[in-house]
Amino acid sequence: MRIFQAGLALVLVGSVVAGGQPATDPALRGQLMQLFPSATTFSPKGGTPPHYKAFVNDSPAAAPKLLGLAFWTTELEPLERGYDGPIKILVGMDPQGILAGIIVAAHHEPFGDFSIDPPKFAAQFKGKNIRDPFKVGADIDAVSRASITITSATRAVRNSARRVARQLLTPESPK
Repeated sequence: MRIFQAGLALVLVGSVVAGGQPATDPALRGQLMQLFPSATTFSPKGGTPPHYKAFVNDSPAAAPKLLGLAFWTTELEPLERGYDGPIKILVGMDPQGILAGIIVAAHHEPFGDFSIDPPKFAAQFKGKNIRDPFKVGADIDAVSRASITITSATRAVRNSARRVARQLLTPESPK
């Protein structure tokens, strides 16, 4: 039985490595697919700053194409804090610095249920350029009584996306 289990483990590990598919937590994979629905594979988290890469492979003969990067706002310095601690947000961004979307994964905010939890909060970031102002009340909707939460979450998305872009993306050339 032990030989069978060891052999099965080698086959499973070999299939993951040979297929190029990272061993990813199913919940995380679902979140990554939500940000990049056309992705065919995701890299394991790595690099500085820590991030995942989303790829699409249209043809078995062609090399996979980078769709974008995903990263956690809580893994970048300085850590932005809300009213009651960090707000953990998964951010997706394409190679041109356009946000694919965000997912608010965890927080302890007292007003989150009507400020950052509703889908409309996350939806307003999809398609946003990292060069946009990200100003609450101007291009980001404000919610009364939740200004610390909304401002902190917005600042976390803006600052982390700009940091990742500065370190990992090729600057846009002047036109």
